[in-house]
Amino acid sequence: MFQDQRREKILQLLQENGSCRVQELKELFKVSEPTIRSDLESLERTGLITRQHGGAYLNTLASTSLSLALPSRGNDEEKARIGKKAAEFVNNGDNIILDSGTTVTEMVMHLNTRTGLNIVTNALNIALHLGMEPTNNILVVGGEFKPPTLSLTGEKGLALFENLYVEKLFLATGGFSLEAGLTYPSFSDLAIKRAMIASAKTIYLLADSTKLEKVLFASLGSVDKVKYLITDSGISSEYAKRLKAAGVTVIIA
Repeated sequence: MFQDQRREKILQLLQENGSCRVQELKELFKVSEPTIRSDLESLERTGLITRQHGGAYLNTLASTSLSLALPSRGNDEEKARIGKKAAEFVNNGDNIILDSGTTVTEMVMHLNTRTGLNIVTNALNIALHLGMEPTNNILVVGGEFKPPTLSLTGEKGLALFENLYVEKLFLATGGFSLEAGLTYPSFSDLAIKRAMIASAKTIYLLADSTKLEKVLFASLGSVDKVKYLITDSGISSEYAKRLKAAGVTVIIA
């Protein structure tokens, strides 16, 4: 892996997890400790991260956690339209799983009129927002806290999914490829995402068109599990046809 590619992936990991340790990055990228320290020094000069003893953290952590608002990662208008469209598929009384992330957060802004929902989520901001409706029942996944997405992750949260079954899962992803499937910047979320998928009858993938055929570090696969892709008009007609052939129905927001 080239230096610029490695640094880009380190930044993606920080944006996903909030912080990372030099030793973890060294083992993950199979390079020396001085190489990782040089990478972190370079990223610190951009003003996006701050190095600390043994690692680094993302500079937006404090403002994100205190405001309960997720930092923008671009394509805000597309994500807002995708979220609004996704909300149309939720009815009063539905049993649903809501993943964390900016696009699913946009979705819940349009669920204020829904009542009687049984909701499972790993996102604290989503739980707080939808929990304001007294007829909703909210179950929150436990685990390790990730400040950038205000979410909980890790294998300790898997117990909640034992014997759980819902009609609909609204899933986020870092990238989606017909070959690699669902991909993410970090391995930490894979177990939770896999459990969500196994617990749902119908899976709605919320992904703007910039994530299509984008492959990140950790692959979950599961193309065959995705029933609907809700995306924006940036998707090409040819790619939509390929998705249809793979059994994925494309919904344009």
